[in-house]
Amino acid sequence: RPRYCILADLDREGEQVMRLTKTLYTFFLFTACLNSVSAQVTYQRIANSADEPNNWLTYNGSYMSQRHSLLDQIDKTNIDDLELKWVLQNQVFGAWQSNPIVVDGIMYITERPNSVMAVDALTGRVFWKFEHTPDERARVCCGANNRGVAILNDKLYMGTLDARLIALDRVNGKLLWNAEVGDVGLAYSVTMAPLAVKDKILVGVGGGELGIRGYVAAYDANTGREVWKTFTIPGPGELNHDSWEGDDWKHGGAPVWITGSYDVSQNLTFWGVGNPGPDWNAGQRPGDNLYSDSVIALDADTGKLEWYFQFTPNDGYDYDAVQVPVLADIEWNGSSKKVMMWANRNGYFYVLDRVSGECLLGKAYVRVNWSSGLDENCRPIPTPQPEGMPTYPGNQGATNWYPPSYSPRTGLFYFSAWEDYATIYFSEEQEYEPGRAFLGGGFSVLAPAPDAPTIGIGRTNPINNWTDEVGHASLKAMNPNTGEEVWEFEQFDVSDSGMLTTASDLLITGGREGYFHVLDARNGALLYYRNLGGQIVMAPVTFMTNGKQYISIISGNSLFTYGLKD
Repeated sequence: RPRYCILADLDREGEQVMRLTKTLYTFFLFTACLNSVSAQVTYQRIANSADEPNNWLTYNGSYMSQRHSLLDQIDKTNIDDLELKWVLQNQVFGAWQSNPIVVDGIMYITERPNSVMAVDALTGRVFWKFEHTPDERARVCCGANNRGVAILNDKLYMGTLDARLIALDRVNGKLLWNAEVGDVGLAYSVTMAPLAVKDKILVGVGGGELGIRGYVAAYDANTGREVWKTFTIPGPGELNHDSWEGDDWKHGGAPVWITGSYDVSQNLTFWGVGNPGPDWNAGQRPGDNLYSDSVIALDADTGKLEWYFQFTPNDGYDYDAVQVPVLADIEWNGSSKKVMMWANRNGYFYVLDRVSGECLLGKAYVRVNWSSGLDENCRPIPTPQPEGMPTYPGNQGATNWYPPSYSPRTGLFYFSAWEDYATIYFSEEQEYEPGRAFLGGGFSVLAPAPDAPTIGIGRTNPINNWTDEVGHASLKAMNPNTGEEVWEFEQFDVSDSGMLTTASDLLITGGREGYFHVLDARNGALLYYRNLGGQIVMAPVTFMTNGKQYISIISGNSLFTYGLKD
């Protein structure tokens, strides 16, 4: 047998040869294969994930969150030989925003609301499934989404919609421990894939539209004991507490609901922080409202805040900064620089010094009118629009949470942008009520004429049944040294898809129309496409099993896996 057990071959003979029930046969086969080929996923393996590009060990592929793979078997010369290998149907109706991880031929992926599956990455066969039923009091802003798991040693970790952190045995899916992260009765939740660092599991909390006080917390990977907690809104006596007035800080939002990044050399972990609350009434909470709409750098051992940078002070537009912090070491003014690249929801592209938090570059990448520009410290210069006039970009932002990619080969940063999209806001005073939406107003989307339909596909928010419609999308390739667009790939509809780049200079992504796209990462030329029939939201991943490279991407309610023809 090759290094990886060929499950498909054994399956054809299994019941005759082993004379076991199919359930027992599958479990024994999975356990034997896993134990024979898969070492524990240690912290050192994750830190050195570039040494094993056959795997996809974290939510964003590595601690640097570049979503760049060193695999190059699939390239421009053979892309036409790409074909569908298997499809895994989601067993739960609704948007599937999960990102799989792949370890030595086994794929681990979550389903709504809080299930984990172990899947044969070669065939799509499900080995086991763990289901957690959230507390009936669980309340989330924008869908019952779970975006994935973390792995460390012999355990898997999942956050839940009722604000728990769960540890599972990776071989059999058995529950090992279940720890409380937040008070489900006060609308705390966890929708992100956790981040495993050293001997700790890090998670942040959702609930920014529901009056929470956000934080990032670390838990002992073996026991589930809380090790540290860092609030994203400073309390009395803490630095920058005066950026809030009165008791506004108690229910000021600032959630953390997308997985952060980690710099091994600095032992710093970086997290994007969401909007302040109430969302659309900035006048009700005077001040900068730190650390909402910011990136925060925390010591991974203690949770101590080392630095922060705020993108949108006193945000009244829901421009939460829960984008992925993409880390890279690049040439900057003639010398090597440790940077963080960030296409923000507010319409500006930033490059930060990730050692100090200094803003090196800030530049608009779509139409922006809420600000007339950035000052010398990259602080926006506000230009609020008169009531009834459109604000660009609109409420969903110029981009959002879907993961970008950076290719060290091309030196370009890739992300989805929403173009020509505006919103008309209104604000109103609102008192906080536990567990209830805390919005302070609302919005309508700019249409070409009164009562005319807007272009795009609407999405309804379960809190107050608003629907947002949008203009069109473009995939942008940015030069981080200049903030200039190098090329763009336009799409008819907006895109919620993330990005993946490879060592063969491929850029792999998708769109709301259901198209799976493979582009030339250097010039944006379309090399390959297939319509998979459902909206593509999460980013693709790539991995290698049995000496062959595969690409997995979720479209609608199905996960499709492609590889080269045999």
